[in-house]
Amino acid sequence: MKDKQLKPLAGIIVPLVTPLSGDGRIDITGLNNLIEHVIRGGVHGVFILGTTGEAQSLSMRQREEMIKETSRILGNRLPLLVGISDTSLGDSVTLAQKAYEAGAYAVVATPPYYFTTAQSELIDYFENLVSLLPLPLFLYNMPVHTKVSFDAETIKRLAQNEKVIGFKDSSANGTYLQTVMYTMKENPEFMIFVGPEEMTAEMVLMGADGGVNGGANLFPELYVKLYNAAKSHDIEKVRDLQQRVMRVSTNIYSKSRYASSYLIGLKCALSVAGICNDFPAMPFVHFDKERRNEIEKAMKSIENMLDAD
Repeated sequence: MKDKQLKPLAGIIVPLVTPLSGDGRIDITGLNNLIEHVIRGGVHGVFILGTTGEAQSLSMRQREEMIKETSRILGNRLPLLVGISDTSLGDSVTLAQKAYEAGAYAVVATPPYYFTTAQSELIDYFENLVSLLPLPLFLYNMPVHTKVSFDAETIKRLAQNEKVIGFKDSSANGTYLQTVMYTMKENPEFMIFVGPEEMTAEMVLMGADGGVNGGANLFPELYVKLYNAAKSHDIEKVRDLQQRVMRVSTNIYSKSRYASSYLIGLKCALSVAGICNDFPAMPFVHFDKERRNEIEKAMKSIENMLDAD
């Protein structure tokens, strides 16, 4: 049963990167720096082991350590959401149990990937998964990586189980998310978050509960301000802050032609800022000196812009 005392979430949930050392271990010092940084920036929650956290490139040992250490450092100061996405239902349940033991708020899961699943199979899979979970669940839509998107009616069906408490959409499809929000309008307690930061303000204006925005690792105050402006329908402020968010997006995430550019650019920028190392999980490699110099210039420009506010 869903905890009746569970407080609904809203605002900016930071999808934390996983700081790594050169030998592939969790960079505990960097993780501590990063968590303290985002807390000072005013974020409303922390989400680990998602796409930005490179969960699918981490071993079970690394993921379990990330849960344990993040919980320890947070110390219940913010709600903790834990990604349990996997191709193995058993491993997802194991991670959920670790999250429960660590005091997490909820777990988050995409559809199982590799094989493409039908909507009826998604329903069967998640109904089975939810029955085994010790925590509430957010459904996580990431079709570019899972090859399937939750139909709005599938979400509505799964949300009949009170342990299915929310939805995080990273499809970058505004029409799709509007359809989900419309379909779920009779369930106001069901929380809806948007992944792509470029469209967070728009979706919050239309009724979404907030954003799970990677840029909040770097500039948490910026994304919190954007959320607050959208929530209060301060359109002029939204327009100004949206331009700043787009500057982060276009100058930090697009420094190579590879799909990993977002993640590697974000980690490089965190390294430039002195927060944590820029080592990615395999198979990716960190930026070379030329691209790091580009990130350094972009960071200086963005920081000057934010300081002038």
